[in-house]
Amino acid sequence: MTAPAVLEDSHESWLEDAVATIIALSHAQPLVSGDDLAREMRRPPHQNLPGIAFSKARTLGFIRPVGYQISTLRSRRHGVQRTWERCSDRRSS
Repeated sequence: MTAPAVLEDSHESWLEDAVATIIALSHAQPLVSGDDLAREMRRPPHQNLPGIAFSKARTLGFIRPVGYQISTLRSRRHGVQRTWERCSDRRSS
């Protein structure tokens, strides 16, 4: 049995929350990664959404890629992930 639609997390609402979380993290620490987002956010309704959230934050001009690191999350099994930093010329409204 599935949960009622009202209780299910929609892709759009999860993405909005994730982008806001990425922006907040980028102001709180020098580098942001998918591990950071996973620690701060609820589980996404689809596994591709964290990457989409980082792409959206980049497209909006809030973050830029700066390198790569190994994931520390057990679920990622030491996979490689991109690291991001805040764009100093972008101001959040």
